[in-house]
Amino acid sequence: MADVANRVIGIIAEQAVLDEGDVSMDQTLEDLGIDSLGLVESIFAIEEAFDIQIPFNANDPASSEFDISSVAAIVRAVEGLVAEQHA
Repeated sequence: MADVANRVIGIIAEQAVLDEGDVSMDQTLEDLGIDSLGLVESIFAIEEAFDIQIPFNANDPASSEFDISSVAAIVRAVEGLVAEQHA
């Protein structure tokens, strides 16, 4: 699933206006300077890129099933949704 990780990192890097090499798996979106609007735009871009629906509550991210605590958590969540879709 390295392809998923690379695509997610690419989307996050684009939102943060960074090079992909500047985004590491242990960083948070806050570390990368992504605000709530950037988060929502990232979610939409990820949904479009992978043709998935992300169960995300933009008004209350803490109660969402979609873990946004780090880049790695987002990658794992997207990998899970992609696997479910293709199961």
